[in-house]
Amino acid sequence: MASDNEKKKQEAPLPKKEPTPPPVEEGIPAWMATFADMVTLLLCFFVLLLSFTNQDITNFRIMMGSITEALGVQTEDRGALSVPYSDARFKFEDRRAKNKEMVEIGERLKEFIRSRDLSHSARVSTEKSGVMLRVSNRALFAPGSARLDSSASKILEGVVSSLKKTDFNLVIRGHTDGEHPTTGLYRSNWELSAARAASCLRWILEHSDVPPNRMKAVGYADAKPLFPDTSEVNRKANRRVEFFFVPDDNRTW
Repeated sequence: MASDNEKKKQEAPLPKKEPTPPPVEEGIPAWMATFADMVTLLLCFFVLLLSFTNQDITNFRIMMGSITEALGVQTEDRGALSVPYSDARFKFEDRRAKNKEMVEIGERLKEFIRSRDLSHSARVSTEKSGVMLRVSNRALFAPGSARLDSSASKILEGVVSSLKKTDFNLVIRGHTDGEHPTTGLYRSNWELSAARAASCLRWILEHSDVPPNRMKAVGYADAKPLFPDTSEVNRKANRRVEFFFVPDDNRTW
């Protein structure tokens, strides 16, 4: 009997040895680092969305242009034969300064219009590449004429004042409606619109010391209407003179 018990003990399997656990790694677990990266990216994404909701459209275009240049998509610089590095930071700072100056010109012109009670005949708007002052033709000229009325001087004085306080250039644009003139000296809208723009330019040259190379006059006739030429109200709005203030670094002004 004793021999049977000993035999069973010999045949019983030995207890398995517990495996040795791996050594504890130092630092944070791998999953926690991945989770932290994901949370950081989400935070950046929502901050970017918030910045877009409060971003001025002009500053946004400037920022996008700088990003484009920083990534290597650069516009042609006709003043240099080669560009050894990207000067996007300097261009961005210059554009930001010009944008600030555009805002100041617009506010100055709006205040001038309010102080002279010209809101019924003049409007100011900030365009993509400059500041636009639109003035109705009836505030400057008689119908079919390119001779300035006596009341036109108070509007042109505001233009001169803005020119003197900035280094922006000025484009004077004459516009007419779609009806061809039948009386007076001018037999086409092209002649009439160009003559009106030139009259404004001549007045500024005669009543200020603004250099002539900072200004030019252009006639567009009825080629660029604000509204369809389908009613007298629309035609009245299309008859206008535009004073467009453009930064001095704009080569297409």
